Amino acid sequence: MTCHNCRKEILEGSAYCYHCGARQLPPPAAASAGQKRLMRSRRDKKIGGVCAGVSEYFSLDVTLVRVVWLLVVLLGGTGLLAYLVCWIVMPLEPETPPVPVPAAHAS
Repeated sequence: MTCHNCRKEILEGSAYCYHCGARQLPPPAAASAGQKRLMRSRRDKKIGGVCAGVSEYFSLDVTLVRVVWLLVVLLGGTGLLAYLVCWIVMPLEPETPPVPVPAAHAS
């Protein structure tokens, strides 16, 4: 299992990440059934989050997706139109609520 906050590997079923302390939310019903949804990323976006969303959906490196998309824009010209259409059509990834970190007790 991967922490949704720091992206480090943690034990399956962990309630909290032991690297960053973020609370791990249970997966939605659709995701637990093996279905992925193509959504724009909130965490790793440079412009609209489209390339990061595509890379998460296809389990690719986001830099590779950005370079290929840039080449399509520069060489073919249709990449810019496709990016704009995806930016409008793809839903934004749901926001994960921030989890308060307990304060350390002073002795």
